[in-house]
Amino acid sequence: MERSDKKYEQNIFEGLRWLGIDPDEGPEQEGPFAPYRQSERTAVYEKYIRQMLAEGKAFYCFHSEKELAEEKERMMAEKRAVLHICEYRDMPMAAAAALTEKNPDHIVRFKTPAGRKITFHDLIRGEVSFDSDLLGDFSIARKVDAPLYHFAVIVDDIEMKTTHVIRGEDHIPNTPKHILLFEALDATIPQFAHIPLILGSDRSKLSKRHGATSVDEYRAAGYLPEALFNFMALLGWNPGGDKEIFSKEELIEKFSLEKVQKSGAVFDIKKLDWMNGEYIRRKSVEELTEICLPYLKDFLQVSIPSNQFSNEYIKKVVELEQPRLKKISEIGELTDYFFRTPQYDKQLLRWKLMSDQEIFDSLSRSEKIISEVKIFESEFRSPYADLLRKDGASVKVGDIGLIFWPLRVALTGKKASPGPFEIMEILGIEESLARIRAAKDTLGRENGQTG
Repeated sequence: MERSDKKYEQNIFEGLRWLGIDPDEGPEQEGPFAPYRQSERTAVYEKYIRQMLAEGKAFYCFHSEKELAEEKERMMAEKRAVLHICEYRDMPMAAAAALTEKNPDHIVRFKTPAGRKITFHDLIRGEVSFDSDLLGDFSIARKVDAPLYHFAVIVDDIEMKTTHVIRGEDHIPNTPKHILLFEALDATIPQFAHIPLILGSDRSKLSKRHGATSVDEYRAAGYLPEALFNFMALLGWNPGGDKEIFSKEELIEKFSLEKVQKSGAVFDIKKLDWMNGEYIRRKSVEELTEICLPYLKDFLQVSIPSNQFSNEYIKKVVELEQPRLKKISEIGELTDYFFRTPQYDKQLLRWKLMSDQEIFDSLSRSEKIISEVKIFESEFRSPYADLLRKDGASVKVGDIGLIFWPLRVALTGKKASPGPFEIMEILGIEESLARIRAAKDTLGRENGQTG
């Protein structure tokens, strides 16, 4: 369990570093309130629990789990609020201490005051009130040296001089318990802000069934850290206006709790994809290529760059796809035809109702014009495009798809890709012609044609 906990801890730290979130203090940075792991703060918690027991603000409860479960069932059956008012709450400490020796399965509970109206000002939701009679005598420790969540976080806030507690709205019911504990320990009560929950597309609480849920998963899926940071900052908060792309520095400068909304924020994956695409397009080709390399290697299962595919070649491929990329992980599937010979689907070569003969003739016309090209660079693209259009007019006037669709599919083997001229600029004339001939050969073999 220790090793498992350490692994998860490191995963959190690495995720924060990747997002560019650098803690001021903590287990890695240390700081004035160390230690920062609750597992290393047992002695601190025990001191406060013993203090509360000695002052009669907490007590030992000797009910068994079975008794408590039966009590809960009765209350639910009677449609009453499920809470425990413990019969041991007023037992003299000497008698209770003696009983702990005979009953090692006891727990420690807080002696909740009766008839209190607990009111606090939430920085997002305004005034919130609870009746103490609806809280019951809640547990704060399994043993004096084994605190539970509600107690440990309060002691940490006291010891670390926490001024603001910002957490999800699902913790609102815990806040009156925490206020009572702060009061019982004569501590300053911090300000509270309960932010809206992140919701899935069906407006239920975001969970694994809605898709990726950890920073690691979004990182592996090809999202950029600055895009994810920007997207998450705008979940439930907006500085006003239509602007949606912000630097980290801008977000930090503009953020205020007063502008956090009360209602839940939907995690819109389509918007995240759009935002990630915007950040991808802002990258230099050099930087984007470096980011893409691991994804290309994993997808293609080959060494890249290599003797066959230079870094300059890969940069051209990445630059061509940069306007279309939404996630870095798409780069392999979108560009695999630049690194391996595509497989031709005869039906995909067909534009609308073209016959096999029309496809063959179209590819032959493209082959003839392209074979006469000595060099193919961007400045030559327009004249040769015009030639193909003009030549294609003899097939069917006004439908350039009859020329360009079979050509593009012959080059890529894909239904969607950039235009054929951009692709040929990277592949080069010889490779482009080889692919056109391979597509023709496929048609020729199936139809008894040659040439």
